Amino acid sequence: MTAELPETIEYRREEGQIPYREALEAMDARNRAISAGEAKEQVWLLEHPPVYTAGTSADGAELLDPRFEVVEAGRGGRYTYHGPGQRIGYLMLDLKERGRDVRCFVHSVEGWVIATLGDLGVKSWRSEGRIGIWTRDVDGREAKIGAIGVRVRRWVTMHGFSVNIDPDLSHFAGIVPCGIEEFGVTSLAKLGLDIAPSEFDKALMNRAGDFLAALEGKACQLP
Repeated sequence: MTAELPETIEYRREEGQIPYREALEAMDARNRAISAGEAKEQVWLLEHPPVYTAGTSADGAELLDPRFEVVEAGRGGRYTYHGPGQRIGYLMLDLKERGRDVRCFVHSVEGWVIATLGDLGVKSWRSEGRIGIWTRDVDGREAKIGAIGVRVRRWVTMHGFSVNIDPDLSHFAGIVPCGIEEFGVTSLAKLGLDIAPSEFDKALMNRAGDFLAALEGKACQLP
């Protein structure tokens, strides 16, 4: 538990890598338990071995080189890569208690990641018409540094976000990330920042209170 999360939300942080299918099963079970009133909500931070995940809008033509396992994720969106050096945040929250507004939830998650990256020295933003979190790459062009993908079942959320801390960026070449061909991907490491996962997690949790306030207040933005 952290000071930024209420007692109703469990904070779970993994040191090692969790296989994607294993995490998906755990997330599904937790979603059902929360919906049934049998478990607390949860914020789960972790890392996966290399995997490509397919959202409900995935186009097979965008799977360019399936060099890693491809798993149907059940979330919204298209193809995404997860792997070592990327921080994943799975959010299992009960929107029945938090406004029943999926659009506000997604907007608030984006704001949480943007605020966290700002605290770590990286200016990032939303870009209309392009899903994800964007920043200025070393070549001056916009590039994606974070991805957002969610599912809501019985008003309880699943999935969440990923942020590129120091992944092997060549692994993204096997897909068209989120269906966006004309822009690349970047990472904190590529931008010259040496950030440990624990440091990112701490910065994220320092902003957790702001995230919940935005979500519950339906402000759909963070300061």
